[in-house]
This record gives sequence, structure tokens and C-alpha cells, in this order.
Amino acid sequence: MIFIVVKFPVKPEAAEQWPELVRGYTEATRAEPGNKWFEWSRSLEDPNEYVLVEAFEDDAAEAHVTSEHFRWATSADGPMVQALAATPRIVSRQVEGDGWDEMGEMRVG
Repeated sequence: MIFIVVKFPVKPEAAEQWPELVRGYTEATRAEPGNKWFEWSRSLEDPNEYVLVEAFEDDAAEAHVTSEHFRWATSADGPMVQALAATPRIVSRQVEGDGWDEMGEMRVG
């Protein structure tokens, strides 16, 4: 599986609107064949930073980056890019497994 984490530094004036701004992109990506998850979180340390955690089956990531909604999201004149304060930072790795595992060091219940 391909596991990706991206940090999006959003302009302060766009931070509250970010979830709505990315809604279409999020919904389209979640509907892609081979998408395992696509989840946004907001940083506790920086309210102007959103963190995206996503995963794809090994052969699905290329279709994602060539999709129309990805091209829209990364377009220099598109609303997502216009709302960013800087270029997002990414970690993208091929990892073993097919999804989330339970944490072995902690047991609840």
C-alpha cells in the first residue's frame, strides 16, 4: 500500500474555510477505485495547518495524480493553491499491510 501524509500550510484568512474548500476534492478522491482512506485533521499546534493522511492500493496512486480533480487541486490558479501560504510538505512511502492495525503497546477494554 502507498501511505501518504501531507501538511498544508493555509493562509490565516482561509483556515476556517479550508474544509469546505477541499470538500469536492476529498469526495472525488474517496470515490476513486483503490483509495483506502483520505482523512483531514487540523494541527493542534498551528490552527493554519491541515494534515492529510491518505492511502492507496499500490496500483491506484498513479490514477489519483492523473485525475481531473487532482489537476484541479494542484492548479496554480485554483482555489486550493490560492488558499495556501506555502508549498505543502509530503511523506509518501510504500508500506507493507493493507490497512490500520491495532496498537500492540496499548489495550483498551
